[in-house]
Amino acid sequence: APLALAPLLVVLELVSYCFRAVSLGVRLFANMMAGHTVVQILSGFAWTMLSIGGILTIASTIPFGIVFALTGLEIGVACLQAYVFTILTCISLNDAITLH
Repeated sequence: APLALAPLLVVLELVSYCFRAVSLGVRLFANMMAGHTVVQILSGFAWTMLSIGGILTIASTIPFGIVFALTGLEIGVACLQAYVFTILTCISLNDAITLH
């Protein structure tokens, strides 16, 4: 790059590195909030079905089974998000420490 563009490139790279951490945090928060919201809505539905139909009816046991399955899925997604967040953080730190 030409030397005249150096000040502009420094500013662009600095902004890029600063917003990378912000974007990782927002992504992790959004994924966690979406999963928690879905489980909360389905748990409320399952509780309503339980209070209307009783404990041993099919209308109450199926929603609880779905909530338990989604909780397991949520744990898997949380592990995957933690892995991705860790890898991207390591890549960012490596880029910040190593110049080339």
